[in-house]
Amino acid sequence: MRSPIRAKWMAAVACLGGALLLGAGALPAADKPAAAKSPKAVIKTKFGEMEVVFFPDKAPKHVENFIKLAKSGFYNGTIFHRVIPGFMIQGGDPNTKDPSKPETYGLGGPSERVRAEFNDVPHRRGIVSMARTNDPNSAGSQFFIVVKDSNFLDRQYTAFGEVVKGMEVADQIVNMPRNARDLPTERAEVTITVVE
Repeated sequence: MRSPIRAKWMAAVACLGGALLLGAGALPAADKPAAAKSPKAVIKTKFGEMEVVFFPDKAPKHVENFIKLAKSGFYNGTIFHRVIPGFMIQGGDPNTKDPSKPETYGLGGPSERVRAEFNDVPHRRGIVSMARTNDPNSAGSQFFIVVKDSNFLDRQYTAFGEVVKGMEVADQIVNMPRNARDLPTERAEVTITVVE
């Protein structure tokens, strides 16, 4: 029999028809993919900065897509539009740049899609993974940062990076007051820059 918490998470994973997501401890050194010489991204928010390293050996097309969008300014002015304490924070939807249309949050993205690159990186705290619809090959721009180990997502979502500094920022974001749709009641806009 499934636990109520797992059932709730599974329901949360299943309910995001437009852009499924996705939700304490860093990866042990033995489980960390190699990220040497890979570009990094800095996600700036009003709560501080998060530094992300990428896993191009595990998800090359997802890393390429994220870096391309970040360099173009695509993510700047977006918010983390879905926060679930004990699980994850989700962002990257260009629709969130318009505060007057919250009903469209979770549905936006670029026209290009990225094919799934499921891999052996476990969805532990700090992992950055790609949101998608029920179609495994529907990833676009939306991503999520896991704030608590969520291994039931393993090999179902593409993990492509890890927050190596600033997880306390994600903790503040995930604990912001939110409405019934898990949308924070205050905006915390992001700017993402890539450091080569």
